[in-house]
Order: sequence, then C-alpha cells, then structure tokens
Amino acid sequence: MKNKNTRRDALVYHAKPNPGKIEVVPTTSYNTQRDLSLAYSPGVAFPCIEIEKDVKNIYKYTSKGNLVAVITNGTAVLGLGDIGPEASKPVMEGKALLFKIFAGIDVFDIEIDAKDPEKFIETVKNISPTFGGINLEDIKAPEAFEIERRLSEELNIPVMHDDQHGTAIISSAALINALDITKKKIEDVKMVVCGAGAAAISCTRMYKAFGLNPKNIIMTDSKGVIRSDREDLSSEKKEFATSKNINTLEEAINGSDVFIGLSKANMLTPKMLLSMAKDPIVFAMANPDPEIDYSLAMNTRDDIIMATGRSDYPNQVNNVLGFPFIFRGALDVRATKINDEMKMAAVKALASLAKEPVPEFVNIAYDKTKLIFGRNYIIPKPFDPRLITKIPPEVAKAAIKSGVALEPIECWEKYEEELHNRLGSDKKIIRLLMNRAKESPRKIIYVEADHLDVLKAAQIVLEEGIGLPILLGNRKVIKELKKEIEFDEDVLIIDPKSKEELSNREKYGKKYWEIRKRKGVTLFTAVNKMKERNLYAAMMLQNGDADALISGYSRSYPVTVKPMFEVIKKASGVNRVATTNLMITSKGPLFLSDTSINIDPSAKDLAIIAKMTSETVKMFGLEPNVAMVSYSNFGSSNHPMALKVNEAVKYLHRNFPALVVDGPVQSDFALNKEMFKNNFSFSKLSGKNVNTLIFPNLDSANTNYKLIKELDNALSIGPIMMGMSKAVHIIQLGASVEEMVNMSAVAVVDAQKKLKK
Repeated sequence: MKNKNTRRDALVYHAKPNPGKIEVVPTTSYNTQRDLSLAYSPGVAFPCIEIEKDVKNIYKYTSKGNLVAVITNGTAVLGLGDIGPEASKPVMEGKALLFKIFAGIDVFDIEIDAKDPEKFIETVKNISPTFGGINLEDIKAPEAFEIERRLSEELNIPVMHDDQHGTAIISSAALINALDITKKKIEDVKMVVCGAGAAAISCTRMYKAFGLNPKNIIMTDSKGVIRSDREDLSSEKKEFATSKNINTLEEAINGSDVFIGLSKANMLTPKMLLSMAKDPIVFAMANPDPEIDYSLAMNTRDDIIMATGRSDYPNQVNNVLGFPFIFRGALDVRATKINDEMKMAAVKALASLAKEPVPEFVNIAYDKTKLIFGRNYIIPKPFDPRLITKIPPEVAKAAIKSGVALEPIECWEKYEEELHNRLGSDKKIIRLLMNRAKESPRKIIYVEADHLDVLKAAQIVLEEGIGLPILLGNRKVIKELKKEIEFDEDVLIIDPKSKEELSNREKYGKKYWEIRKRKGVTLFTAVNKMKERNLYAAMMLQNGDADALISGYSRSYPVTVKPMFEVIKKASGVNRVATTNLMITSKGPLFLSDTSINIDPSAKDLAIIAKMTSETVKMFGLEPNVAMVSYSNFGSSNHPMALKVNEAVKYLHRNFPALVVDGPVQSDFALNKEMFKNNFSFSKLSGKNVNTLIFPNLDSANTNYKLIKELDNALSIGPIMMGMSKAVHIIQLGASVEEMVNMSAVAVVDAQKKLKK
C-alpha cells in the first residue's frame, strides 16, 4: 500500500514527542550530591590528570571508545543533492540511530558548513580527539575521495566514507556468492558498471581487490562509456577508462556476465539483459527505482541472479549490513584506521554467513519456510541477529593481523558473548514482527473505529502495509474523523446498527442462534444482538469475512472478551485460553503470563499456560527460557501456592522434556543470570537468559506487567490471546496508538499462522 501521507507522517515523526531522533542520556548515577561532585567538580579532575599523564587513559575514563562522529557538509544528501549542512541533519541523526540499534555505538552527528575540502578536513581533524571513529556521509565526489584519503592518513582513529565503502562491501559479498552459484571465476567475468560516482568507483575497486581483471571492466557515466580518449575524466574515472571501441551502454553490455547499477532507474532494458551471457548477474542498486524493474528482469531471464537496494525483493544490498559492525570491530580493538584488510574481512564474513544454515529466528522474521543459500539468498538479511557476532570479530582480527589495532582482544569467546549481549536492549523484535506481518497482510476488524486513536492506528496499519482494516462504528463519525486526519484511502466501513447491515445482521444472527439456541437465546434476540459491535465482529471473524479482530479500547476487558468466547471456539486440542504480554524492557524482551484471564489457575492450567506461552515466544522468533515464578525457590515453602507451581513444573518436565523451564523461583533470581547460576546450577535455566515468566495467578501477573510498564518505561505488546481458533486480540482500556499498531501486527502474524493450519 503506497503511503499517501509520507510528508505529514515524516514531519510528525521527526517533531514529536521531542524534535529529532536521538538524545544524550547519562550512564552513571546522578542521584546524590556525592554523585554530582564525582561527575563534575571536584571529582572530575582526577580522570583528567590520569589522561594528561597518559592520553590512552581517555579510553578508560570517557566514552571516546564507543563514540563515532557521523560527519557531512550536506553536498550530496540521498537523492536531494547539495541541500546544505542544516538540511542534512535529519539524515545524519538517522544514521546515528542505525549505529545505535544495530551495534550499540553512540554517535554525535556533526554538520559542517564547509564545501572547501581543506576547511572540511581541518575542522574534522580539530574535533577528532572527541571520537573513537569518523563516519563520513553524503559528501559529493570527487571531493569525497580526497577528504577520506587525507583524514585516513592524518588521523589515528578509524575513518570510513560509507557512501563509498558500504555498498562496495555488501555488493562484493553478494558478487562472491553469485559467482559461486554460477560457477564463474571473478578473474574471467566481464563486468559493466553503470554509474561513476563515489559508490561505483569504490565498488569496482573492491571487486578488483578480489581478483576482477581491469581489462574486463567497462564503466559508464551520464556521457556514455568512460573511454581513455575522453578529455573530461577525473583521476578516479581515468582509473577505469577503456581503450576498447565501445560507445554506448548497449554495446558494452553485449556478452557481459555482470551488470552493476549505481545510477538511475530504467537504464537496463530487457533487450540489453537478453544480450548478456548465460547466468547473468545483475545488481540494480539505484533507489528507490532500480536500473531495471525486478519483476521485468525476472520475467525476461529465468537464469538471472538479481540484487537491488530494495527490501521488498530478495538479495537487498543494504549498507546496514556493514557499517555498524565494521565500526564495532574497529572500535573494540582501538584500530587506528579501517584498512582494506578489514573491509575485505567484512566481505568474507558476510559471504560466508549467507552460506550457513539460517536459524529459525530469521525464517520466522521473514515469514519464509526456509531461507537457503541460492539465487534468491546470496547475502544475509538485515535483521539477522548473527551479524553482530560474525562480522565484528573478523574485522577485529584483520585489524590485529594488519597491525592497526592498539588493544588486541585476548578472549574471543568472551568478546562474542559481549557482542551477543548488545542485542538485548533495543526493539529489533518489533521490526521483525512488522516485517513478518507485511509479508502477507490480513483483514483486521477494528471494532471501535469511531474513536480517533483507533482510527489513527488503522490508518498506520494500512499505510505501512501491515494489514487491511475493516472499520466498525458510526459511519458518519468515522468519515468525519477520517477527513480530520487525512485518511483518504477507501476502506470498508460497517455500522452494525444501520439499515444497510440488516441482511448481514440476519445472516450472522441466524448463525449466532445456532450456536446459542440451547443457552436460552431466541432467533429474534440473536438477530437483534447483532447490533452489538463486538458480537457482530466476532460473527464476521467466525464466518471467515475477516482474518483478525482488535477490540477493547473503550470497554473493560471482561465485557469485551465475553462475546468472543460465546462465538469463537478454542483452538484444536486446547482447553484453556490465556494471555501473555510482551514487554520490551531495558534488559530485552520479556513475556509475562497470564495477565488477563485466569484468576487462580490450577497446577495443570499453569503448565498449559506455560506451554502456550512458549509457542507464542517462538512465534516472535525467540527460543523460550521459562521461569515458573513464585515467592519461594525450588521447594523452600510447603504453602499450597508454592506447591501448585512445583506441580506445574513437574508436569512440564514429564510431558515436555525439551522445553527449557524450571521453578518455582523468585522473580529476582529468574532475571539475574549470575545470581541464579551461583545458587541453582542444577537447574535447566542455569546460565540462560530468562525471557518468559509464568505467574501463579492473575493478581501477580497483571500487577507485575503494569509495574514494569510504568517503572521501566517498557513498551507493552498485549495482552496477546492464546488458545483461540481465530486471531482475536483484546487490547487494554485506553491503549495508545502505538500499542494498537503493534497489536495489529501480532493479530496479522497470528492470523497467518492459523490460516496455514
């Protein structure tokens, strides 16, 4: 679904709740006067003195070692061109956000008002003591080449121009694997490079480093083939000038093995593609529209291997696969530069990772049955969690081997564990959830669509391609609200009370009567009850006229859930419905059950809830580590409440031995891995990061999830209904727009799963 409100949404996103996308937050305690006197005067003098004695101590006492500057002068910003340093700031903040969420690297974005390369270089050199690394961004060629070369030579911290090297590194990994699949040798292939900017030059240099024969390269720019007899060539273009009597792209591409596109849309025609050699490799990387449309290319040649810069097609060449992890490895060994050896190590690591078996986590995230190395999977997916544990170590090793590392790593196993732990504090799971929902959007009924926030959520869901809303409520109110928020898309609006819905009320009413006639419901009453939105929506879902349902915004949970239970059956083999809440906490994702339905479940009920929750955890691409929570630890109390939990654990161990679950255990032990291991090394959970808590009753579960939500400022997704045959999800009273959007994605993924069965 094309987003018609991109401008409005983008401006609101950048302006609210606070202007911009990043902020600086303290990392140490600042609660007391003592804290403040240590943070600043007089305590701050002591680290200053230590750094003066030995400048290397700056890495010990300040954030320099994990701080990168993203620097630009705004002369080549995305496809906007020379828009100036101020206008480039949103892009630099966006880059800062990517550094943080993918590799845990802090960033200051720096926008410099200097087009003169000398002035730019001087400014960067003057501020460089602040940073552990420099990421140059959106600087126009050919100045970008000289700026990066000079800064790399004259500074003792890693410097990289991502516009040049990011695409080079990712596409090189893809090229290595594509050549492997087609059984072609890099030294033999003929390549055409369409485009001659910074990225094209850097990519081609990288391909040469891996063995591409310079004589087999034809590069083109806006004026045609870059030939040695042209007089308008920069030194960079002269490096790739050909003496062959070739004048056009069409002539160049005839018989070629590889097409590299870094130019603009529609440069490669079907006729040109047909003229390429057997098993052509086409990397059409212009964004948003590639040099040839993906579907057109695939329909033109069935032996093609194709990559683009787009996320909606296989083989996305995405720079986020590279720069966060390359800088991570460079910073962690205090590298003085990012050299060719480190870049090539990143290429090899990426290429190798694509050949490894893909974990179920990634398959689930992309809603694929099985991603496997081949023509449609030649480079890893951007959300693959293995990237941070695979690429930085190889970059770090290359830095050490090439002699540019000042702080070599002693224990690689410990380092890999540290890298893995960096994944726990962000919201990757939300992005994975959204990505999976978008793979196959489903029809979602919004039962209270005449409330502004519900309608806003439905609008976002439609525009983002998450789902296909069906709006229930007062038609006049909904249309007025749609106009107010510029919700222009044509979507189905249903007012169950209206005359227009009489035939549907009769249809659903008759089916409802069949379900409830032995519960004292007459046919007349059944038809009349269809004016109630929740009941009408439940019957729509039961009848297959929609795939999922969201309700509960304006009514209490018990009132909302009752008609669902009357109409919609439990899933096959399930005799207990329950809910779980996913909390995105500062320590990572945490599932809490049962937060909404079962007041005082029995031991067997608790076990069933734990098993259902573990399946839900897997739906999010995580391996469940389940702690059965109590006020006691492993039989330290004989109270019936503790014994109930103990019986539930025994049932699970007996019937589901593969499930990683244990208890009873107190919640602080469950969430403190070291404390748990030191005291209960015998347990299945010893050494594990617990991500699922099953509480003994509704009181404790509901109280704890709401405490975590408020005290930790945790994002809550839920309650997620488990055990129903249809994707029914009842949100909390007054849920936020963000919560409803997230629950909509859950509902879509739930519906996808149920429809597959």
